[in-house]
Formats: sequence, C-alpha cells, structure tokens
Amino acid sequence: MARLLIECLERSGFTVDVASHLRAFLRNPDSESDKDQLMDEAAQEVGRLSALWDQHGAPQLWFCYHPYFKSPDLIGPEMCRRFSVPYVTAEASYSPRRTRGVWGPVQEQVLASLNTAAVNICFTERDKAGLRKASHSAALARLKPFIDVTEFSHTKNTSQAVRLVAVAMMRSGDKMDSYLRLASALSQLTHLPWTLSVVGDGPLCSDVRSAFSGIPADRIEWHGLLEQTDIAAVLAHSSLYVWPGCGEAYGLAYLEAQAAGVPVIAFNTAGVPEVVHHGYSGILTPPGDDDAYAAAIASMISNPDKLASMSDNAATHVRKHHSLEPASVALHSILKQYVSLNL
Repeated sequence: MARLLIECLERSGFTVDVASHLRAFLRNPDSESDKDQLMDEAAQEVGRLSALWDQHGAPQLWFCYHPYFKSPDLIGPEMCRRFSVPYVTAEASYSPRRTRGVWGPVQEQVLASLNTAAVNICFTERDKAGLRKASHSAALARLKPFIDVTEFSHTKNTSQAVRLVAVAMMRSGDKMDSYLRLASALSQLTHLPWTLSVVGDGPLCSDVRSAFSGIPADRIEWHGLLEQTDIAAVLAHSSLYVWPGCGEAYGLAYLEAQAAGVPVIAFNTAGVPEVVHHGYSGILTPPGDDDAYAAAIASMISNPDKLASMSDNAATHVRKHHSLEPASVALHSILKQYVSLNL
C-alpha cells in the first residue's frame, strides 16, 4: 500500500523521496532499551535531515504511512514543526488497549502528531471512527482502499470447472481462524463439484493442512508461497475467492481477486464490506456462521449464470472504485482541500 500511495502522489505531480530508512518498530511493550536506542537514532536522523533541508530547502509536505503504537513516526512531526511543513498520514491507528510498557507513551506521541497533522487519511469508516473516538480535533479524510489492477488483467479462463481459491499467510490468530472456518464450510460441500487452490505458507502450514484433512486430497492444490505474477495467474484460472476474513482490516487480496474477475465469499466483518460489494461483486455472510458461509458457496457453485454475472461485476467494481486511477484523483482532491499547495 505504501508503494501504491507513492505512485498516486507521483500521478498527482509530486516527486517522492524516501526521507529516511530508519526502521521504527517496537516488537513488545517491555523493550525500554529498544525505545531509547530508537529515539537516539531518530534524533540523529532529524539532525541529518535538518542540515539537508537547510542546504537544499524543505519539501512541500511530509507523508507518513501507517504510524501506530509499534511503529511511530519519530522524525516527521519534529521536522514539520521546525520547517513549517504540512504533515500528512495515511492509515494511522490508535488502540486504547495498547497501553502496556513503552507502547502507551509511544501511542500518545502518535496521537499528538495526528492532532497536528494537516490531514489523516483513513481507508475505512471503521478506522475513521476509531481515530475520531481517540481525537475530536484531528482532521480526517476517507480514501477507498485500492490496487494496481494491471497485474490482474489476464484473460479469464472460461472452463466450466469450478475452481475455488484462497490466498493467505498461514499464521496464528485471525488467519488461522479463517482457515478453520473455510475448512469447516467446505467439509459440508463435498457432494458438489469443486476444487480448491490454496496460496500461502507460514509457521502453521502443517496445522492448516491438518484442518483440511477431512476433505479428499485430490480436491485441494497447495501452491505454497507465490510471487504476485504467479498469484495473478492462479486467480485467472479461478471461479470463486473463498476467504472468511476474520478480523481483516480490509484485505487487498479481496481487491486482487475481484480485479481478476473472481467474486468473493467472505464474512460481513471488520473492513471487508469496504472492498466487497455485497450482492454485486460477492456475498457477505454473518461472521462465524459456517453453515451460512457454506450455503453461500453452494449457491454460487450451483448457479453458473449468477457466477458469470458476478465475475463481470467484480472486475468492474474494482476498476471503477478501487484502482489507481480513481485513487489518484481522490488523493489529489484530499491534499488540495487540506494542504495549501499549488497542485
């Protein structure tokens, strides 16, 4: 997403430079020494950039992607204060639960920078509501999640065989929960004609495979970890994207599937409704209801005309609302509204 935002900015006429390669990441709340070291390194970067800007001039704005309690921007706010440069964030977050150890003061520092930002860009209404709850004064704007659709514009396979597909890392938490939900639903549908492509790998690979052990082995193809071009090729040969999406912020994989003409079956949860148009580009079912999820998959498998229609809708939906072109226009409009720039 950070790279896509850079491309949007460049399309809006900006020249984008990565100001610093300092990695600001606090893995656990007890890392006081890590925080002290990070603060020292950030101070050095502020000094380096100050000398550079004194010599060559300050930029038009500072743009920070995804500051949050583990990964604060310790450079931008100070640089913007010193040089009167507008500060902009995208996909910032604040969690009132993350107050343990160093995370607490770091998160308050993040919140302070959001309050002084020219604008904080949110990708979902859920995120926007979370920031508004944390701050009544922060300037907030919405930008729909988006992708570059070029990679997913392969000619769609017209085979009548129903090929389901899921793309996700195999790790604990929400990802594993989604795999378990998917396995539960598909175990109810072995009487229907389908095969499943699974793209992904991770520390719980064996656990994921075990979850699907009740399904005939010839029904599932395990691809492992693939590059994006190879994922696009798999999607081009798929009929239906099946990923429950437990706790998904919004899920760029949903957009990639739809861009490839693959409708989505997912839970109506978290940020998923922000990227899947229920009844048009996919079907959203009640969270945690494996039976309803299975029924939605079955309805699509059993209705090839509906599947074909929704396939066209899915590609149209992403190109019209969630591709680089509309995102660039929207970002340009946001910056023109909130930042005093000659755009």
